[in-house]
Amino acid sequence: MFGYIDLNPKKLTPEQTGRYKAWYCGLCREIRNRYGQLGRMVLSNDMTFLTVLLSSLYEPEEESGSANCPLHPVRKRAFIQSSATAYAADMNLLLAYWKYRDAERDRERGIQKQLASRLNSAYDEICKAYPEQAAGVEKALEQIWAMEDGQEPDVDRLCALSGDMLGSVFAPKEDVFAPVLREIGKGLGKFVYLMDAYEDYEIDIKKGRFNPLNALQGPGYEELIRDSLTGMLSEACQAMDLLPLSQDIELLHNVVYEGVWNRYALLEEKKKGGKEKTES
Repeated sequence: MFGYIDLNPKKLTPEQTGRYKAWYCGLCREIRNRYGQLGRMVLSNDMTFLTVLLSSLYEPEEESGSANCPLHPVRKRAFIQSSATAYAADMNLLLAYWKYRDAERDRERGIQKQLASRLNSAYDEICKAYPEQAAGVEKALEQIWAMEDGQEPDVDRLCALSGDMLGSVFAPKEDVFAPVLREIGKGLGKFVYLMDAYEDYEIDIKKGRFNPLNALQGPGYEELIRDSLTGMLSEACQAMDLLPLSQDIELLHNVVYEGVWNRYALLEEKKKGGKEKTES
């Protein structure tokens, strides 16, 4: 569920990369302040992107500085925070709770169940504060689980539900921008589900777990996956272009045009290396 919406620092200046890292550290500080050290275990780049996106759109007042933390006790780290950081921190915990619940279903059940239970109180508070977002995530995930348990290989439907899930958390309030923000989340959510299934395919098959991509195996499989991923990102990018964004626009474009492909590129390099090794 997490880890695909990331930055590609190779295509940015050191100053731009430093600013994105400062947003990341600001989100980490916000999660720690709101939920303690356990919350830091669930920090994700996905919600860093949401922080930058919402801050660029609404332009709230920023707080910046530098500080030490338990993870980096020697050298102070720059941070940036805004009201968008607080919202993203809550959504980070909301998604993390369901991530542990999801993982609990088929692997490391004891550990994941324990982690999910430790987030229960925070989850309950978030549900009270953001009932629509919480309900949207729960509804989408329950439908995904029902399809996976029934081994229904409808990849388009599964990706759409994942899009609904992430789209639910991309709009912090009901205003003129909310429908567009949800469309950005939906496009990225579709991409995340398909990438996760694509990355996990071999191990899922080896362990006898359901993977919807099993139904797509055959000639043209790799091209189909690549084209589908590209189309999903195109949906997110087209929606993002509708928003009046200027602040940190280079960072936002870097994530949706470059960074989201980081894991895909690593998988392709691994496959290429394995193929060359086999041929030699």
